[in-house]
Amino acid sequence: MAEKKHDVVLDVNERPKPGQWVGLSIQHMFSMFGSTVLVPILVGLNPGIALFSSGVGTLMYILITKGKIPAYMGSSFSFIVPMVALMKTVGYPGIAQGTIAVGCVYLIVSLIVSKIGSDWIDKILPPIVVGPIIMVIGLSLAGTAAKDATINAAGHYDLRYFLVALLTLMITIFFNMYLKGFMGLIPILLGIVFGYGIACLFGLVNFAPIAKAHWISLPAFQIPFVTYHPHIFWGAILSMAPIAFVTMTEHMGHIMVLNELTDRDFFKDPGLNHTLAGDGTASIIAGLVGGPPVTSYGENIGVLAITKVHSVYVLGGAALFAILFSFIGKLSALIQSIPSPVIGGISFLLFGVIASNGLKVLIDNKVDLGKKRNLMVASTILVIGIGNAYLQLGQYQFSGLAVASVIGVILNLILPDKANSEKEVEAKAAKRND
Repeated sequence: MAEKKHDVVLDVNERPKPGQWVGLSIQHMFSMFGSTVLVPILVGLNPGIALFSSGVGTLMYILITKGKIPAYMGSSFSFIVPMVALMKTVGYPGIAQGTIAVGCVYLIVSLIVSKIGSDWIDKILPPIVVGPIIMVIGLSLAGTAAKDATINAAGHYDLRYFLVALLTLMITIFFNMYLKGFMGLIPILLGIVFGYGIACLFGLVNFAPIAKAHWISLPAFQIPFVTYHPHIFWGAILSMAPIAFVTMTEHMGHIMVLNELTDRDFFKDPGLNHTLAGDGTASIIAGLVGGPPVTSYGENIGVLAITKVHSVYVLGGAALFAILFSFIGKLSALIQSIPSPVIGGISFLLFGVIASNGLKVLIDNKVDLGKKRNLMVASTILVIGIGNAYLQLGQYQFSGLAVASVIGVILNLILPDKANSEKEVEAKAAKRND
């Protein structure tokens, strides 16, 4: 068992007290809720199903990874474009097959990794590559946070939004710095609650959906051979399955961040094959009940970094609450009513903390950015990734993060340790010393 880091409040396998458990788990559920239900809303799927499938998928991920990785599986944004197109043509049955195909790709790659091992990871992902990639994961989301904090539903800049976002951010920072005991462990949850109250004062909360929602509401499950009779949609499978290779890059990036936070190597224990299998199984489950493909969430990694609570039990609790809330209409409606500037204000902190951990990787490993080689690798990853210089090949789009990661790995493998100009300077210095 890995040694617990001195600044960690609860380590991966430590169980919180019952009262703490509830608060910590709900904090994680609130953090992922907005993005998890936004994907189905954009596609035209049922948000309750997405919430349900994310909870079940997370529990399966925890089971398959042997309870060793504190991660939450939420709706993936990478598949929105093909899902929207499929919804207009063949409907959800096509999306379901594409989602299941995505999970199958993960399982196939998982089997390959189990055969060849994962020793190659240390070679292609040294600190000079890992650090900038982690920074990109956080900073590439900065635009999303800024949009949530400034742009209203009509698509216009709204000063009220920005004020609510800033006040939410300031309050959350205050809670992080000055609260003690259990209250000091749930600053994100408290920030959302107080931010919600501030948004109410600014008139940004719509209570009508909460009033209309039923207390008990069964999610509109889409189950093959029960609610519909499936047949093969090759177009759906071929449009979604290849994108799995893109999300795998993001999956590995999140594992890198978690390695840094928890001082472990999840690529070796429980192994990359288990993490991929867990991710793939979660997507297969989503496709069987009516949800979109899922992936690990940066929002929850940000919560882990801020609170120093890494307990897998807390993430499991968040999954159980997500499942429960998917059946309680008013609670789901209440969470969905949280205005975007509140989420934006919280995200300023969450995404920034992820990026800061990437910087920490470089510092802890004493990476010398004075060396041209390191400077070339880090600079290329940062600008391509943060700028989202994506690669479009037909209907397939590879995100800036995926492109930056691949180019960074290639540069790290092919660039010499020292540039010719550096060798020349060293040679001249050696002659002078002689």
